[in-house]
Amino acid sequence: MMSPESVRNRIGSLNSASQYKVYTLRNFEEIPQINRISPAEKHAVRVAGQVIPFRVNNYILDNLIDWNNIPYDPLYRITFPQKEMLLPHHFESVEHALATKDREVLARTVRTIHRELNPHPAGQMTLNIPELDGMPIPGLQHKYRETVLAFPRQGQTCHAYCTFCFRWPQFVRKPEWKIGLSHPGLLRRYLETHREVTDVLFTGGDPGIMRTKLLRRFIEPVLSVPHLQNIRFGTKTLSHWPYRYVSDPDADDLLRLFEKVVKSGRHLAVMAHFTHPVELQTDIVKTAINRIRETGAEIRTQVPLLHHINDAPDLWADMWTEQVRLGCVPYYMFIARDTGAQHYFAIPLVRAWHIFRQAYQRVSGIARTVRGPVMSASPGKIQVLGVKRVHGERVFVLRMIQGRNHDWVLRPFFARFDSQASWLSDLRPPFGKRYFFYHQAYPKIAHGKVRSRYGRWSFSVDIRETSFQ
Repeated sequence: MMSPESVRNRIGSLNSASQYKVYTLRNFEEIPQINRISPAEKHAVRVAGQVIPFRVNNYILDNLIDWNNIPYDPLYRITFPQKEMLLPHHFESVEHALATKDREVLARTVRTIHRELNPHPAGQMTLNIPELDGMPIPGLQHKYRETVLAFPRQGQTCHAYCTFCFRWPQFVRKPEWKIGLSHPGLLRRYLETHREVTDVLFTGGDPGIMRTKLLRRFIEPVLSVPHLQNIRFGTKTLSHWPYRYVSDPDADDLLRLFEKVVKSGRHLAVMAHFTHPVELQTDIVKTAINRIRETGAEIRTQVPLLHHINDAPDLWADMWTEQVRLGCVPYYMFIARDTGAQHYFAIPLVRAWHIFRQAYQRVSGIARTVRGPVMSASPGKIQVLGVKRVHGERVFVLRMIQGRNHDWVLRPFFARFDSQASWLSDLRPPFGKRYFFYHQAYPKIAHGKVRSRYGRWSFSVDIRETSFQ
């Protein structure tokens, strides 16, 4: 690991750029570049930001956003809520509620809209919560056999909020929607009783926002679990605040924690979210990547394909190529989830497949570790492999990379072709069938007869992804 002195020599003397400054709806008028935003744009942020959580910091404002290209700059759209991100009647409702200057009217209006935006899709709160001694553990999720997700309570915010984030319920004022684990010992106890688990993914929010001494309380205890092989650390700190690994007060302590995980014999994977090539271009992010890799950790990259942001093959090819050059491993291209502002960010599956295929063709074999386009839907992670004509019918060719039932993994199947379909719930079985193969167990599930060894249900699927009668 580079010494603090060599880091300072490499990036120059640390100045106010590395002093974290955050802006929310309460103080966004104080943003230094605010005069580059038109009055109409400010109004849109003020209205849409009541529904779509808004938080941005000075690193993004000073280094990533092109203020000569407002409102079209992709990094601006990623962090600043836009009028079009709300349905017209939702925008008008919030606008009217704000005009009343009645906080209760506004809160009631926003709550109603939030409920219509499909919070916690794919059974996040109803199907994935595991049990210990007959009691649910709200801060854990166990959907796939080998992997447990842990949500440390202190890590359920971010250095900045992405307007497309499917975890947006973590950031709104609705405590019953929040996922958070307060007691690290529960995670270790759960792992000790489930030998099928090889991986723990610390996620959020963003655990990268936690002080190292807090994060250590969650990570160190699980190092004593003998069957645990891999620890993943889901974060967007490399994009939103790379100083976390370079000049934050406990940056060196965090990297020593990474080294400890690696020395324990576990594989440590930093699951980094890079949405656009511009996030890879600053000197500080390159320094942060180097420092992480020097600990023995690996950086894997993943992010959704998003309309208005990164829906171009050349952009993805450039991003994957640069990630490989910096020593990162391209991992997933996701489809925008069916939550929040999906109508703004969603791309038809057929177009998503074409973008992935064209980008994949333009990179070397070493970058073809990436998988996509992938939907993280209720039954599992479903990859769109292409479009074919089978028995005279045009169909999507699909497969599960992960499944609630591990026997579903890598089982190919078909769906009726639909040029406008953008999510699994839009697809129908082909050849006159009424169900996809994974729906066979649904009648038992619906009546509560199929219990999982680790969660609520082992075959559960979202009702919107189920019935085609």
